[in-house]
Amino acid sequence: MNLKSLMLAGAMTASFMVASTSALAATYMPFVLGSISDESVDTAAATAKSALEANGFRVIGTYRPVADREVIIVTNNALTTLASQSKYGGFGAIERVSVVKRNNVTEVSYTNPTYLWNVYRMKGDITPIQAAMEKALGHQKEFGAEEGLSADDLRDYHYKMLMPYFDDEDELAEYDSHAEAVSVVENNLAAGKAGVKQVYKLDIPNSDMTVFGVSFSKGESADAEVLSLIDVEGYSHTAHLPYEMLVVGGEVIALNAKFRIAINWPSLSMMGSGSFMSIANAPDEIEESLEAVATK
Repeated sequence: MNLKSLMLAGAMTASFMVASTSALAATYMPFVLGSISDESVDTAAATAKSALEANGFRVIGTYRPVADREVIIVTNNALTTLASQSKYGGFGAIERVSVVKRNNVTEVSYTNPTYLWNVYRMKGDITPIQAAMEKALGHQKEFGAEEGLSADDLRDYHYKMLMPYFDDEDELAEYDSHAEAVSVVENNLAAGKAGVKQVYKLDIPNSDMTVFGVSFSKGESADAEVLSLIDVEGYSHTAHLPYEMLVVGGEVIALNAKFRIAINWPSLSMMGSGSFMSIANAPDEIEESLEAVATK
């Protein structure tokens, strides 16, 4: 090999090593800040919906947990295809967008697709979805954690020792068929059982999964209560909502609330004001409420 070829090979090897190192070093945060304005929530939400639809997403639900905060739930064919390819992938079949007005400023932010894709241990390529969300809503910065987490950390995430992992899900109920399980959940949500109501429902094509987004209105697990206690600093984590229930075959499951909350507040302290201790009863109340919704 001549000197020119050796130099070219060396440069290519170095470039590959840099790219590989960069990929391994990549870190992610739970949310992406798209834009900031002085618009009303109604105006900013309408603009966000139009931009999302123009970039291939469809809106399947909206939710206002409190005044001046709206959550928009979207999906597209690429997301549902990824969901169908992974065990419990239905949890990652949607993206959530929040429009929040605080201190006369309106923030539009959204769940970070690559972050959740890793958290939910999904297969396939999330890159087109990430790009489409950023094109629709912008990408000023990621936020929601003191430091970003690597893909490996996210795929094996737990808040602290002895705390639940992704696959430590709550098994809420089991039925003879998928149709029966879905029917029970739908009927109980329509009735507002245990103060839980449906925000959206999504059947995952080419799978036996149906995901429900739900709201809570009672006790310490009430969405407004949780936000008032831990969503108080920095950019808003309102896109944490709504919570999910997943019907897989005849089984009804949900993510353990200690995991589900922590993935959206990975840097939240354990003790003190505005900490996990301030919502200490919420995880158990969430599980009890969802069990009521899943049970005849």
